[in-house]
Amino acid sequence: MTEQKFLAERFEANRTHLRKVAYRMLGSASEADDAVQEAWLRLSRSDASAIENLSGWLTTVIARVCLDMLRARQSRGEEPYGLNAPEPIRSREDANDPEQDRLLADSVGLALLVVLQTLAPAERVAFVLHDMFDLPFEEIAPIVGRSSVAARQLASRARRRVRGAHTMPDVDLAPQRDVVNAFLAASRNGDFQGLLAVLDPDVVLRADQAAVPGATATQLRGASTVAKNALAFSGRSRFAQVARVNGTIGIVVAPHGRLSVVLLFMISRGKIIEIDVVVDPERLRRLDLAILDE
Repeated sequence: MTEQKFLAERFEANRTHLRKVAYRMLGSASEADDAVQEAWLRLSRSDASAIENLSGWLTTVIARVCLDMLRARQSRGEEPYGLNAPEPIRSREDANDPEQDRLLADSVGLALLVVLQTLAPAERVAFVLHDMFDLPFEEIAPIVGRSSVAARQLASRARRRVRGAHTMPDVDLAPQRDVVNAFLAASRNGDFQGLLAVLDPDVVLRADQAAVPGATATQLRGASTVAKNALAFSGRSRFAQVARVNGTIGIVVAPHGRLSVVLLFMISRGKIIEIDVVVDPERLRRLDLAILDE
């Protein structure tokens, strides 16, 4: 057996673990695969004989690759996967099995992936490596370019956000539905004050780039700005219906029976704190939708 083939077999033995790490950091199956491929390229160019712990070495490499990808994504101002519909992870064997996609994504926890997307890159890396994969802060520190104490603080800050009530949707769907119904009614009636009444002052609206072609920004912040945007598109509201979307309450817009837009809401204490506007056909197809009776 050649040295390169032996190295490839050892890498394949670690592939599943590496993809799990990358997926939790990136929230995208395709980007996770890209990160794993980059890890293999770096390994193939390295002196493998000098690597004592290959699994640990590869984990460090994949973490650094993902951190670079997260920082590049942030520098471009991208929010490519929204907050409520992380891309399902695939394995080679189950690439054409939607049910397996769902089970794998659920095993990570869609709600957790949603919150992870709100973290800064270094926070996300520190939290994932320590809280999900038990990597000590002494090993995390050089990856994120901080001291071990600072790395611990990054993970602690991320942990507070992950567990914080402000980032979690209300458990009972009835209050969510009341808020979303009020939002939709105010949009239909052109009621600016009615919209302000259900929007958190610091509400954030994020949209697919497909929703605003050519726009330089796909994020709006603040109740007044978001309310004005809702009124600008109030003409579509007559095609809108309240629906269950990925287990929470949302709005679907389907003119003439053709699904074109889905609004996903994150609600806390009776106020809308985040709205995710999904237009991209691929993302729409991945959503679990059920229209609710009036």
